[in-house]
Order: sequence, then C-alpha cells, then structure tokens
Amino acid sequence: MKKTTSETRLYRAEMNEKILNSGFNDFKKFFALDNKAYIDGALPAKTKELMGLVASMVLRCNDCIFYHIDRSIQEGATKEELLETFNIALIVGGSIVIPHLRYAFEMMERVFEEGESLSSGSSSGSSSSFSGEN
Repeated sequence: MKKTTSETRLYRAEMNEKILNSGFNDFKKFFALDNKAYIDGALPAKTKELMGLVASMVLRCNDCIFYHIDRSIQEGATKEELLETFNIALIVGGSIVIPHLRYAFEMMERVFEEGESLSSGSSSGSSSSFSGEN
C-alpha cells in the first residue's frame, strides 16, 4: 500500500523525533550538519535541494528522493526545473536510475497536485516541519 505524501511527512517527523530524542548525541550532530548544508548561502536553498535530488536519484534512495522533491517545491522549484534535474540524475547515473525516475515523476505529480488542492481549499494536507533529510 502506498503512503500519501502527508503520511510520508508524518512518519519522517515522528521517526526523526524518536531518533533525536534517543539520547545519542552524534545523531543530533549529523542532523544539524545536514540541515545547515541546505540553507541559503552562496547557493540558494532551492539549488541545494535540486543538487540533493540528483544525488538521491543516483544513489537510488526513494525516501531521499521524496524529501528533496518536497523541499525543492517548497523552495519554489517548478515542474520544468525538476524535470531538468531528473535528466541530470539520469545522465550521471545511467539506466539504473530509471526505476527511481519513475518514482520521482510520480512523487513530483503528487506533491504538485497536493499543493493545488491545498491552495484551492479542497483538501486538508499536513505540512510537517522537517528536521534532517532522513
């Protein structure tokens, strides 16, 4: 059974909370480093999220792919920007990326559809805050 985008965000938020409250401080250090890497700097956050998306597709991490698509769209990425990003991942990673390209395309459509539903007021989606990528 496929999770909805809201369920995926909620799961990540709940599990991140458990991990960060486990008492093992090295987890907190890594999550802080990860979070800091994607904030605006010499490169805008949107560009960094798109770069993270390429890496996630090449590394074949679907959870990471969803996260970076979601964050890229939150940072203002357009469908065209995402499609070009998917193409870079495909060129870098080769045909092994194709199953993850399918997943990325589906997730992109879902997140954009969810945004359209939310902006029209016809759906009650959850926009959980993120702490850390994974």
